[in-house]
Amino acid sequence: MQQANGNGKMTNYRWTMVILLFVATTINYLDRQVLSLTWDEFIKPEFHWNEDHYGTITSIFSIVYAISMLFAGRFVDWLGTKKGFLWAIGVWSVGACLHALCGVITEQYVGLRSAAELVQATGDTAVVISTVSMYAFIVARIVLAVGEAGNFPAAIKVTAEYFPKKDRAYATSIFNAGASVGALLAPLTIPPLAAVFGWEMSFIIIGALGFIWMGFWVFMYKKPEEHPKVSKEELAYILSDRENEVQPERVAATVETEKISFLKCFNYKQTWAFAFGKFMTDGVWWFFLFWTPSYLSTQFGIKTSEGLGVALIFTLYAITMLSIYGGKLPSIIIKKTGQNPYVARMKAMLMFAFVPLLVLLAQPLGTISPWLPVIMIGLGGAAHQSWSANIFSTVGDMFPKKAIATITGIGGMAGGLGSMFLQKTAGKLFVYAGENNLEFLGFEGKPAGYFIIFCFCAVAYLIGWIVMKSLVPKYAPITDL
Repeated sequence: MQQANGNGKMTNYRWTMVILLFVATTINYLDRQVLSLTWDEFIKPEFHWNEDHYGTITSIFSIVYAISMLFAGRFVDWLGTKKGFLWAIGVWSVGACLHALCGVITEQYVGLRSAAELVQATGDTAVVISTVSMYAFIVARIVLAVGEAGNFPAAIKVTAEYFPKKDRAYATSIFNAGASVGALLAPLTIPPLAAVFGWEMSFIIIGALGFIWMGFWVFMYKKPEEHPKVSKEELAYILSDRENEVQPERVAATVETEKISFLKCFNYKQTWAFAFGKFMTDGVWWFFLFWTPSYLSTQFGIKTSEGLGVALIFTLYAITMLSIYGGKLPSIIIKKTGQNPYVARMKAMLMFAFVPLLVLLAQPLGTISPWLPVIMIGLGGAAHQSWSANIFSTVGDMFPKKAIATITGIGGMAGGLGSMFLQKTAGKLFVYAGENNLEFLGFEGKPAGYFIIFCFCAVAYLIGWIVMKSLVPKYAPITDL
């Protein structure tokens, strides 16, 4: 096994790893966004969908993602970070490209020869088209979900390998900002690609980016104790605040062989606290991600392929980039107060939990200008990403390194379940609200449905924080796993 280099200088290769994780997460969210930015304008007319079809697809994506997250962490722990990440991004890139075949499959099934014939279909044929195409997209979405489930368990494991606890939230906030950057790049790239080359090519082009990333990962990743570009000084810093620390020159000979009991993880309140926090809040971010383009179309008649639509979506996710500072806040609290990372992190998360209350203003301010709800949703998204960076880091605060990916997977499963419920509820609510002219706080129809969902999004973080704090009121690291 190759030892870390001993050139006497403090290297910073750990930040190279963060850049790789950032790019992977950016690609992850680009792949996830292709459907949300093409369904309403390009796919919906072709396949005769409504919000319920789309809600079903996104909710099944969420539940498969949830189940896969339950096992993804175990898979990464078992296979190792390098191979586990390669498998994850390889599978999700294949899934992203598979979406392009859904139109061909639908045409073949119903006996039509082109997208134009699909659009012109009526009656029972239109119903068959909507149903068959929905199931085709569900299959592609399942493959995408299985692969994407491995991203965060693997990325969090890399962060735990390459950073001391005090820096992990900041490192996580940087690579987690890839979610915002992916969402930021999506409206600039996907609608133009779909408009020029067709929606099918937008899936293929964006999906191919993952295969390029895999080449870099193969040659650039090794564990820090094995990496020739990590000096002994950097390795010592990486290990500086770990319990039962061993000397850097001996780390390379240390091999963790103990297996973790999966069921035993559920015996700890720390696991349930993390899982509940994810359950309450992950769906909010995914709702913003999946439904904002449709919201702009429904509420204001703005298409994502238009200049104003691109500008609004770009602005929304540009605001979420503020979250990169969210991971730094616990470090500032630690320096000023000397408190342990968990206490500082929970204080920061409480601050972030209040920010989404601004989403309550989205609908009322939308009567003035579409820019105002976009700003409110953007601030809520920034708060979510700051919250997310810190809630992920609570796993490293509480659990030994060998259990991090597994616990992260359990929390991801809970977050996926929460998202499934929210996406399916939203789809059905919007169809019901439109057909029955639902009224809520002065709004009617689908806008009333959006206002109801916004109300939940606004308070979800405070509920999550209160339950987490009740389950784990003070710093209590696990030592018997």
